[in-house]
Amino acid sequence: MNRYDKAFKEEAVRLSDEIGPKKAAEQLGVAYHTLQNWRERRTLHGDGAHIGSGRSYASADKTAREIELEKEIIELRRANEILKDALGFFAKDRKR
Repeated sequence: MNRYDKAFKEEAVRLSDEIGPKKAAEQLGVAYHTLQNWRERRTLHGDGAHIGSGRSYASADKTAREIELEKEIIELRRANEILKDALGFFAKDRKR
């Protein structure tokens, strides 16, 4: 299992924001799901997302409802990415 330092993870997430997670994962040689996990941690934990070996620490201030809503946001964003990929796939197919 590969271990990446905090700086690498932060740069990878920034790159994925610019060019998309699939392209960034391919360019960096990181598994797509790994990059997606880093993006989710950033969404949930902000600046404290990539500490040390990559473990993230949840804020003690968050209520159970806030944590639940954040998880739902992540799930919806993941579904949205899947739908965008599918739309691109079918759009290419229609051009033929």
